[in-house]
Amino acid sequence: MKLYSVLVLLACLVLASCQTMSKEECAVADWRVIGEQDGAAGYEPQSRFARHAKACAKAGVSANQTLWYQGYQQGIPRFCTPLNGLSVGSQGKSYANVCPANLEPRFREGYDLGRTHYSKKSQINSLESRIRSLEQSIREDEKLLSDGTDDRRTVERRIDNNRRDIREIEREIGRQQSDLRLIEDEMQDFRYSVSPLSQ
Repeated sequence: MKLYSVLVLLACLVLASCQTMSKEECAVADWRVIGEQDGAAGYEPQSRFARHAKACAKAGVSANQTLWYQGYQQGIPRFCTPLNGLSVGSQGKSYANVCPANLEPRFREGYDLGRTHYSKKSQINSLESRIRSLEQSIREDEKLLSDGTDDRRTVERRIDNNRRDIREIEREIGRQQSDLRLIEDEMQDFRYSVSPLSQ
């Protein structure tokens, strides 16, 4: 019986986490404000409003799409700035192609540059993780040598191979970090180019 209760509780928590609004929030909702917040956060409008409507329908409240959309239109320009594009991209977040045509190009320029930065950092992190894994393998093999529990020549060859791989990866990290510095210089130039002081 206890297990059943726990499973029911978990199911409720999962369902609640999928809902965009609680029953209480639906009851007092200012749909224009909610729309503005959703626009400023860059949500895809159709799916976001549909989720609100579904959450509030369960609470017996009708979502006001007209007011929500008016708010969304006010909020979206705050999301679609070049600097926010840079920030969203560099955090590795996805972009739902929501910016209006007049704001899209500069937002996208910042977003693409930010994504390039995020991708380069991810590559470096992956290489560093690979080094840590190889270092762990070396430590394990060194223990085997000290314990004398394995063929010495095979273990020493494996250690040498892993150390060689580490040196190659470290050289690759150096190249990637050099690329990263160039990207960060581009980001700095971009920030300057879109700052009000440079206009």
